[in-house]
Amino acid sequence: MEQFDIKAGHNVAVIWDSSTTAESQTRLVQDIRAVTGALGSVAMENIERLKISAYKESSFDVVLSGLVPNSAIVHTFEIFAEIARILKPGGRFYFTEPVCVSDGNSKLKTGAQLTSALKLAGYTEICKFGNESLTAEQLSSIRQSLGYLGTNLVKMGIKAKKPNFEVGSSSQLKLSFVKKPKPLLEKPELDPSTTKAWTLSATDMNDADVDLIDSDELLDEEDLKKPDPASLRAMDCGDGKKKKRACKDCTCGLAEELGGKGPKDVKTLQVKSSCGSCYLGDAFRCASCPYMGMPAFKPGDKMLLSEQTLSDAFSA
Repeated sequence: MEQFDIKAGHNVAVIWDSSTTAESQTRLVQDIRAVTGALGSVAMENIERLKISAYKESSFDVVLSGLVPNSAIVHTFEIFAEIARILKPGGRFYFTEPVCVSDGNSKLKTGAQLTSALKLAGYTEICKFGNESLTAEQLSSIRQSLGYLGTNLVKMGIKAKKPNFEVGSSSQLKLSFVKKPKPLLEKPELDPSTTKAWTLSATDMNDADVDLIDSDELLDEEDLKKPDPASLRAMDCGDGKKKKRACKDCTCGLAEELGGKGPKDVKTLQVKSSCGSCYLGDAFRCASCPYMGMPAFKPGDKMLLSEQTLSDAFSA
């Protein structure tokens, strides 16, 4: 039994057909039990009833088929699949089958076709372990059952293994992806003097070598001049009209000028913003805003134009 890798404690299934005798089957079972011992077991099953048997999945360590003397079993793909079901993961399958030396027919296969059928059924490590010629009794049995009239037949022995996993089992794959290092980009070289000019820390404020520019020095004489009073008035204010009229909600002082009020009277006049944005500063004021040139103030504050400011605006 060493050639069939049967060991103590193994569960072995022996498949037979009607071409074998009860005496040869009993002798094979006794030889197997002598190796498996009391911890193992041997089951006998007819090839015709294997597909309807009640064996559970992964029941046997070794399955032997067609190894009873004078056996001539022809295995179908369904038989291969059923044997793979009852084998344990990693279990061995040993069998013999008559094959055609050259071309096969509809019921008998060649050696290559037999190997392909085993692969499709899920077996691995498929290899041959011997060939023997068929006896006259075996040839006669095959011709009667299959209707084969040729003589180019041999009995081929093949062993195969079930993979080390069960059908439907799953396993987590451990994948490791090596991240490629990003190429280092060469930094452009900077002029040291330029770098120093754009770098300023808190300690530089007390450094005598650092020249700080006064913001007032950035203003020239034109920036310090008072705005032209004409720029405080709207571009088309009173133009193109026979009678000069002030705009609605006038804030440039034209309404007071037309009302007969002179520069002496406007010192008590309180000017109110009509757009509501004058307190934000010159960037948000209209061209004719009377607050032009004045600093920003808080919204809601009452702003009064001084007499000097109004006198400058209307003295032109």
